[in-house]
Amino acid sequence: MSRPDEPVSQAGEGRACDQPRDASIVNESDLAAGEGRASWHSPLAWWTLILVFALGLAADLVTKRLAFEHVAGFPMELASAQEVASPSYRLPFHQGMRAIPFDLLDFHLVLNHGAVFGVGQHRRGIFVSFTIAAVVAAVWVFGWWTRESNRLAHVGIGLILAGGVGNLHDRLFVGAVRDFLHMLPRWDLPMGLNWPGGSNEVFPWVFNMADMMLLAGMTILLIHSWREDSRKAKRTAAAALASAVAPAQGQAGSRSAAVTHDRESSDRAADKS
Repeated sequence: MSRPDEPVSQAGEGRACDQPRDASIVNESDLAAGEGRASWHSPLAWWTLILVFALGLAADLVTKRLAFEHVAGFPMELASAQEVASPSYRLPFHQGMRAIPFDLLDFHLVLNHGAVFGVGQHRRGIFVSFTIAAVVAAVWVFGWWTRESNRLAHVGIGLILAGGVGNLHDRLFVGAVRDFLHMLPRWDLPMGLNWPGGSNEVFPWVFNMADMMLLAGMTILLIHSWREDSRKAKRTAAAALASAVAPAQGQAGSRSAAVTHDRESSDRAADKS
């Protein structure tokens, strides 16, 4: 027969080791592992970004070139970038082209010296600098703000990069941004209302594919941010619940170990007697 004091010590040690760990620590580590590594270190994340960026940039530049070759009925030849950048430079008059019936969309060639939808005209240097800074910021957000599993965010950032670089190309090498999409061209505001610039059209701005990709990319990032906030709220609630349950489980385990120890002491006392 073994000595009475040996099983007591070993059993006590074994039960002490079996006590559950803090569940909040376990859940936090599991959640961090589930999110994956930073996108900067993920080849798949980089490929997703590069593919969306390359396809978007190609679509923007090709549609601009085709529009300026065919919409006016003759190839629209532009002067040098330095001349085009001048506020006094104008395109030859042309009728444009109806793209979708019921006056939903026209093709009409415009040179935009401002930002998206013609905002802030004749600030070329400012917009070039701002676009370069925005591109750098977008790459940083991709690399360190997103995880390799955030495919939706990667698509959104790829679209933003494609739109920004597409318009940056035009500002640097054309002199101004080439626009050609005009929505609701002959729809007027009701009750004789006018926009601050004097136009009475419902949508007086002319834009391009790059502008559409910029807006789509920002919308996708907003959706991604909202989804991530919802997920984090659920994770925080789950971790709080696990933290509240873990102490109760530990106390129950301690009481069970104490009862077992008392029973073994009683048995040994009975054997000695």
